[in-house]
Amino acid sequence: MMFMPDPSAKIWLHTQPTDMRKSYQGLLELIKQQIKKSPLSGHFVFINRRKTQMKTLYFEPSGYCIWCKRLAQGLYHYQESAHDKYAFSPLELQHVLEGIKVEKYRQFKRYRRAP
Repeated sequence: MMFMPDPSAKIWLHTQPTDMRKSYQGLLELIKQQIKKSPLSGHFVFINRRKTQMKTLYFEPSGYCIWCKRLAQGLYHYQESAHDKYAFSPLELQHVLEGIKVEKYRQFKRYRRAP
């Protein structure tokens, strides 16, 4: 089963390598101290140093959830950032999960007609 957050969800990638032994409490501390966001404010994605494992921490009405994936082969490809966090769109997260590396990406603004 493929993990896909709600299209309106805020998704944050922690761009520094993360120790995958961390669980709820360790990841919550990273969110508060390094990403400087509320853990309730979206989905938080963490990738290990070798770029072969990913954990996503998010909050549902009944509590926190962790979704994990370890690749059998290959690496996760994502846009590197000098900052500790990078805002993802659900489409960008899907690309990372599917192994699609987008070299050049440009999204054009769509205008709606006035009623």
